[in-house]
Amino acid sequence: MNIKITGTGSCIPKNTKLNSGFSENSFYDSNGVHIESSNSEIIEKFKAITGIEKRRYINDNETVADIAIEAAIVTIKDSKVDPETIDYIIVAHNVGDITLDSHQVNTLPSLASKVKAGLKIQNPNCIAYDILFGCPGWVEGIIQAKAFIKADMAMKCLVIGADTLSRVLDQSDRDSMIYADGAGAAMVEKTNESGGILSNKTVTYTSNGEAEFIFYGPANDKPKGTKYIKMFGRKVYEFALSKVPLALQSCLEASGESINNVKKIFIHQANQKMDDAIIKRFYRLYKKAMPENVLPMNIHEFGNSSVATVPTLFDLVLKENYGGHSLKKGDLILFASVGAGMNINAITYRI
Repeated sequence: MNIKITGTGSCIPKNTKLNSGFSENSFYDSNGVHIESSNSEIIEKFKAITGIEKRRYINDNETVADIAIEAAIVTIKDSKVDPETIDYIIVAHNVGDITLDSHQVNTLPSLASKVKAGLKIQNPNCIAYDILFGCPGWVEGIIQAKAFIKADMAMKCLVIGADTLSRVLDQSDRDSMIYADGAGAAMVEKTNESGGILSNKTVTYTSNGEAEFIFYGPANDKPKGTKYIKMFGRKVYEFALSKVPLALQSCLEASGESINNVKKIFIHQANQKMDDAIIKRFYRLYKKAMPENVLPMNIHEFGNSSVATVPTLFDLVLKENYGGHSLKKGDLILFASVGAGMNINAITYRI
């Protein structure tokens, strides 16, 4: 028996916001001091570093539950699974089900319970719960699904990653241009088919202040009761470059597979320059150069939708050969993510 992803789905919001949409913002640094550089300079530097040209936001009348349900419906259809036979619905997110202009995190009831209700699943033995694990939440959900199935506690698990970071943006913060909305999902099942999850690795770093690298804080320009998503970008960048390649190496070696066989690496779409540097360092651990076409990217088009980036990109490559990338049965791939906590995880997987 193997544990495999048998179906995928995603929901990419229709509303596109270009970088030029931030040209009228007033940007302040972390000390609340107005940044003197022109907005055109700020935006051009932002694009050069992150690779982001546009991002997607949900409609005003939507919440994250809506797009999570849509991604789930597509996934269930793709996997040909009867919804009443799903054992677990695991939903990874970071900011809950926030309505427009509320900025208030809403996690009651859990997003997973809202998804189950939206899918009209009657079976009370279908257990629904949320994961708060930073951007690596969806990857960790897949790892948890594997554990449930391996322990004979489940046969089928629906794992969803969904966030609407547009609802917690400080418009005076340059980092606000990074964030986006989206949802991606996968059905994980016990199967007789070859391949599936070969190994996984998860680590959490907190001993040197890492837990506070990404956090909620007041607006840069003035203190407010409402808090917004914040990060120490340079610290996150240096941490990721130092630690993520080692986690990937540990995961791959646990699988017994050779790096020469890796066809694609689906890494959290956080920052194009950072992701590229991480994978180059990973290959340098094996004294190899990063192969061409090993790293699918969609951050330039969709922005950073946190837990949704990996499953969304995987779904697009599987079904649309997105960006010239394709997969076929037997291909060896890696999933990886890094984010608030600070958490890092990885999976070695054979299609």
